[in-house]
Formats: sequence, structure tokens, C-alpha cells
Amino acid sequence: MLEEKRLTFRYLLTPQGWLRDQALVVDAEGMIRDIEPASGPWTGTLALPGIPNAHSHVFQRALAGRGEAHRGGDSFWSWRREMYRLAARLDAEDLYVIARYAYGEMLAAGFTSVAEFHYLHHAPDGARGPEMAEAVIAAARDAGIRLRLIPVLYQRGGFDRVAQPEQARFIHSRVKEFLDLLAALAPYRPGLGFHSLRAVAPQTIAQALPVARRVIGDSVPVHIHIAEQRLEVEQCRKASGNTPVEILLDAVAVDERWALVHATHATAAEFERLAGRGACVVICPITEACLGDGVPGLKPWIEAGGALALGSDANTRLDAVEEMRWLEYGQRLARETRACLADGTGLGAALWRRIAAGGAQALQLPLGALAPGRAADLLVLEADATALRGHAPPGWVDALVIGGSRADVAAVYVGGRRVVEGGAWPGQGEVTHRYHDRMIQLLESR
Repeated sequence: MLEEKRLTFRYLLTPQGWLRDQALVVDAEGMIRDIEPASGPWTGTLALPGIPNAHSHVFQRALAGRGEAHRGGDSFWSWRREMYRLAARLDAEDLYVIARYAYGEMLAAGFTSVAEFHYLHHAPDGARGPEMAEAVIAAARDAGIRLRLIPVLYQRGGFDRVAQPEQARFIHSRVKEFLDLLAALAPYRPGLGFHSLRAVAPQTIAQALPVARRVIGDSVPVHIHIAEQRLEVEQCRKASGNTPVEILLDAVAVDERWALVHATHATAAEFERLAGRGACVVICPITEACLGDGVPGLKPWIEAGGALALGSDANTRLDAVEEMRWLEYGQRLARETRACLADGTGLGAALWRRIAAGGAQALQLPLGALAPGRAADLLVLEADATALRGHAPPGWVDALVIGGSRADVAAVYVGGRRVVEGGAWPGQGEVTHRYHDRMIQLLESR
């Protein structure tokens, strides 16, 4: 356990704006107890709140760079076949190796916490148990990243299709079986996930939700994929006569504990309904670009002040700054205008605070701000970072988002403990070699 400590900075980005020459007083539990004036020596020049990664499928890190050959009709659905082939081969040790590497890289990328949307449940031979989830938990613990595991209910292969053989490791055909898994994982304070309305019927969600909350707690986050693909929306309309977002909103009491992932093809009216419920929307710009999902029309969501978070999803490229830039640039391209997520002071600080706060909501944890009562999860920047050269402090975060990357992050802290320095994380060499060797073995076994 940590002793109380002071982390001193020339500049802090807080919910109230910039503060100069201040110390974060961090208690023994890694929480910010107070912010008070400081005169040095300095822990760093600029501290930003760490970014919660609100959506990850960590095993898919092993897919990065695979399945990219042109075969005609290439889409999310053809990529999904590659994902199924990978998932079929992974055991708990494989998953640990992948997750341990990816979570180390995630920390260096500026993500200080992660919501792991976990549906690779069963062993390769079909055996039930918490071992696959425990491999993820162990990897996060060993990496030093803050984890909110989101076990996911997955029951069918489509709106009007039974589960396919390649989905067998994801499936809990009976809700009771899924609840047993939640009970086994309850000591780790998991959240609750429903894969999508493709994979779980809305009436099942409505029935399972209150029972699951009795198992793991009433205040946990609830995550779901929604309206990611045009074909998904079309199939939903054909099967039920309405869109996935409208069906979900009519079926359950969506509120601020809900995180709706992607919402790529949600309509303006649907965003307005969601904003009225207080839900969070999680965008995964790099993955959505990689898979050709499209760009969500976020203008009504932004204007309504809706909670907005970022996820790394398939983890093909881990960089919180780049995710933020893709988020802004996607809106610029779709709307043919600029400064879509900026306020009157600029883009960087406004966007950073909004994404950090939205991520905290999505994880339902006291994160996402440099403020008393929040976890001391933060990124440190120095004035000599490549992206910051030639800029004065008020414009540093603008410069970072527009022209920077994870390479500009000098250090990363989780719970007041430094876990990354100069882009390096503990055990990086050994973990990376082990990951490389395991991926070669998996590739050769195909």
C-alpha cells in the first residue's frame, strides 16, 4: 500500500480549468485527497487526467495487421470471420499473454483504466468456468492498469438466427449459466454487458438485468454494442420493424449507468432520446475506421451535452491521443467544417476533459478528473515534447491532439504510482518477446 504523497506540477488541467503551481495530495489508497499550492521540486510540467478506455476486446490485439488482403466484399462481416478463427484457438494462457502485452501498451498509450468487454468465455474444449476471465484479470493486475471487467451475455447468431458453431465459446444459452459466471467474478466488481440486440433478445435483457444486478450490485455499468453496422440496422428493422436503439430504449430503463458502444448509425432523434436518459455513447474511431463502420453523426449528441467516451475496441493501434484526433477529424470530414468538439478556448482541453469524464461515467468509477475524491490516474507532459515545441502552455493540449501522439507522454500514473516513464513500462522487454513468440506459434498452428 502506498503512503500519502504529493505530486507537484507547474500546470494541472482540472474540471475548473488550468491551475498553476499545484500539488496533488494522494492518499494511501491512490485517491486525490486535496489540491494545494506548490513551489517545487516538480514531478512534471503538465498533468492531464488519464483517459479511461471505455471499450476493449483485448484478445483482438492479436488480429492487428491480419485479414487485410482484398478478396471482394470486404467488410466488418468478412473481418469477423478472421476474429472467429483467432478466438477458436486461444486458451487461458494465450489470452493472458496477449492481454498482458496489450495492457502494457495501453498504459503507454495514455489509457489508465479499461472496460474490458469480455465474451471469450469458455475453454477451447467447451468447459465452463471463470478461467478465461481470470486470465484477463491477472494480466491487468500484472500490467498495473485499472480494470472494469464487463462479462457479456451472448446467446444467438443474429436477429433471426441461432448461434453458429464458431460462436460456441461466447454463448450462454441459459441466463442462469451466465449469472453463475457473474457470481464467480463478483469479488472483482465486474460490470454487465449484453453483446448486442443481434446476440440477445430485448426481452431477455429486460428479464436478466434486475437479476444480474442483484448478483453484482445495482450501481454497476451496463454496456452494449448498438447500431454499429448499416446491415445490422437493416436486419433489425426487417426482424422487428424498428431500429436497435429504439427497441432498446423501449425495452429497458436506459440511464446514466448505460454505455452504448459505437451508435454509428443512430439517428439524430435517437441521440436526442438517449441524451434525455443520461446514457454515455462510446466511440472507437480507429477500429470503426479499420472495419469500415462509418462515422456517427454526433452533432445532436454534442449539442445536447451527451456523455462521450473513447474505446480502443479491437486494439489494432493503441494511442489515446490518436483516438481523440480521429474522433474530431471524423466529425470534420462528415460535416465539412472544423472545431466540431472544441469550445471557445480551443479543442484540446475541452475535448480531453469531456472524454475523461465520459470514460469515468462509462466505467462507473471515480476517475476522469484531477479533483479531490478521484483516483490519481494521470498523464505527464513536458515542454520539450515534440508536439509541444513552439507552443505556450494554454495551447499545449491543442497541439497534442492535433499533432501529437503517445510518444509525447513523459509518464503515466495509476493510483498515484508511476507505471510508465518515457514510453517504457515494467517488464516490457520480456512481455513483448513472450507475446511475439506466442503469436508466431498461433500463426503457425492455423
